Amino acid sequence: MKLGLISDTHNYLDSSITTALEGVNEIWHAGDIGSLAITDRLAEIAPVRAVYGNIDNHLVRSEWPEYLYHEIDSNRFLMIHIAGRIGNYNPRVRELIAQFRPTFLICGHSHILKVQFDKRFDLLYINPGAVGQHGFHLMRTLITFEIQDGIVTHMNAVELGRRGRE
Repeated sequence: MKLGLISDTHNYLDSSITTALEGVNEIWHAGDIGSLAITDRLAEIAPVRAVYGNIDNHLVRSEWPEYLYHEIDSNRFLMIHIAGRIGNYNPRVRELIAQFRPTFLICGHSHILKVQFDKRFDLLYINPGAVGQHGFHLMRTLITFEIQDGIVTHMNAVELGRRGRE
């Protein structure tokens, strides 16, 4: 199973994003979608799992949840838009970590691509950065990875070009 992980589209979707997601089995969006048209367009590529972010309106919030917990093989994934810094998560995220004991915490919001193991909570923190044009990030990024026989493998950071340039 090949997955594409994106965040912070802020209602922006261009051909560099859709090309990078070609061939994935699912697309996961970690919030700040912008409009339902974005997830509708992504669903033309592959099935979508998404959470809403702080910029998302009531329509997006009525379609997508605040957080998403799911398991694939023995991997436990928790996705929420705003998590906080590694090891110093906000109270809501600490509550969800205690409830679900995820092996992977996926978030967005910071617009900073980061993958780091959190020893304190025994999980892999994954933030794919931002694919949209809005924000302070310089490089637009996403992550792809695969799950084969219960093992997460082939994790790749994909650079989509500088923000503000198409």
